[in-house]
Amino acid sequence: MKTIAIQPVAVLSKPRPPTSGRTDPPWQFATLLEAPHRLAFAAGALLLALSALWWLAALVAREIAAPFAWAVPMPIAHSLLMAFGFMPLFFVGFLFTAGPRWLGMPPVHARSLVVPVAVYAFAWLVYLPAVHINLYVAVGCVALAAYAWSMLGWRYARMVDASDAEDRVHARVVRIGVVMGMAALWTAAFACATESWLLLRVTVIGSLWGCLAMTYLGVAHRMIPFFTASALPFLDAWRPMWLLGVFVATTVTGFISGVIDLTVWPAPMLVRMLQLLPEAALGLGLLLLAVRWGIVQSLRVRLLAMLHVGFVWLGLVFVLQAVSHSMLLVTDESRSLGLAPLHALTMGFMGATLIAMATRVSAGHSGRHLVADNLVWTLFWVQQVATVLRVTAACWPGAPSWLTSVAASLWALATVSWAVRYGRWYGRPRTDGAPG
Repeated sequence: MKTIAIQPVAVLSKPRPPTSGRTDPPWQFATLLEAPHRLAFAAGALLLALSALWWLAALVAREIAAPFAWAVPMPIAHSLLMAFGFMPLFFVGFLFTAGPRWLGMPPVHARSLVVPVAVYAFAWLVYLPAVHINLYVAVGCVALAAYAWSMLGWRYARMVDASDAEDRVHARVVRIGVVMGMAALWTAAFACATESWLLLRVTVIGSLWGCLAMTYLGVAHRMIPFFTASALPFLDAWRPMWLLGVFVATTVTGFISGVIDLTVWPAPMLVRMLQLLPEAALGLGLLLLAVRWGIVQSLRVRLLAMLHVGFVWLGLVFVLQAVSHSMLLVTDESRSLGLAPLHALTMGFMGATLIAMATRVSAGHSGRHLVADNLVWTLFWVQQVATVLRVTAACWPGAPSWLTSVAASLWALATVSWAVRYGRWYGRPRTDGAPG
């Protein structure tokens, strides 16, 4: 068993202060081309905000008995956008900024990413109205997004292959997620074109676990212990390599269990037992890992706490799944927690981790303090309340429909406010005058 120890880096806990007493320069599109994270995060923030507002409008319209017209079924349209829309763009910004450093490769110039990033964002921007107007226009948007993601994915995969760095394990795990995302997007386009909605649901589950969770966990294994030891030097950066293998197995378990739920109903008792036992073990193990990684100590540092809280949600995902499948056993398949585990995964684990990581990268690469100020700290907890409300609505039999709308309202408030705040940074130069 190999354990990699990482020494804390003092510079991460003592960032350079921004220059004070200076008026911010005007926002300029050209500034987005100074670094990959600027370009991709700006596009991702735009889609994040628009997705939240679009879904809130759809829920409110349904609540007041004036529902939108749908060329693509409403749940399908929602799941496609939330699984494939904004998150991959944030991955692009992070992987083409941090990736070259991991791999000992030359920096990637943002200008070389303009076309695929613009095409990817354009595809989902057109998708938003298309799902209400024409199925085949929506299919074309998904296919266009698949093409753009393939361009970006192969670029990243070639970078991993070209590297001669000694440690490429995390980059290779992330590459699995990137390639899974390509396959999922092309499959989603086919399934949508043929109106194979079951295949599409399976594909979305495959994307959530095989692409998004795989990428999140590959990065988490490398970065959470590193960030924690940097900010809190009395903690060690514990990340044995076998744990990364457990993370990969976690994504496989989540995918298989999700597919069973979609395709096997009612399921034999043995199948339910084979679902809930590993889920219970993973849930407990991940929560214990959160404690080992310093969730309690991290509460002293807001930006670090945000990252740890996001990871706790992953443990809760499997706890909720185990409880849900236990309920199916004892109630003869008549009751479960429904979509609660799914929203704990997407809004809880992925949403919180996205906000935490993007905030950290945005602050560090703009020359600002590596801190979560009062605004972002408040927005983070609004996002957490939104997640709890949505999970509660799924767990609560007969929950009023307006509870989901309230959750969506809070989610929109948090994400739109975050996107506006940090979107302003991406088009302005660093406050310390450094390049990038």
